[in-house]
Amino acid sequence: QVQLVESGGGLVQPGGSLRLSCAASGSSSSILRMAWYRQPPGKQREYVTHIMSNGYTNYAESVKGRFTISRDNAENTMYLQMNSLKPEDTAVYYCNANTPKQSVWGQGTQVTVSS
Repeated sequence: QVQLVESGGGLVQPGGSLRLSCAASGSSSSILRMAWYRQPPGKQREYVTHIMSNGYTNYAESVKGRFTISRDNAENTMYLQMNSLKPEDTAVYYCNANTPKQSVWGQGTQVTVSS
């Protein structure tokens, strides 16, 4: 079983930066794909970005060029570096991990972009 814990959310001004972390524990060596999703206020959860075990990454158009996903396999931690933040990036951010047997979600971390 894999467990995920996110951290790093908070309040930031437009144009600012934040880095989110997602620490995996348990059978983390079996993780094939890790991803970030977000749920803006009053909206459905949406895809942000993902990284495969081979390092392949993909981004939603809305964050391309501003967000960077990375993964430290030695630390079993995934990161999301968010730059040039906009008010529309305000959301609860969730990390997700897929193994051959399960799809696991973290508890979420709030990101608020406001002046």
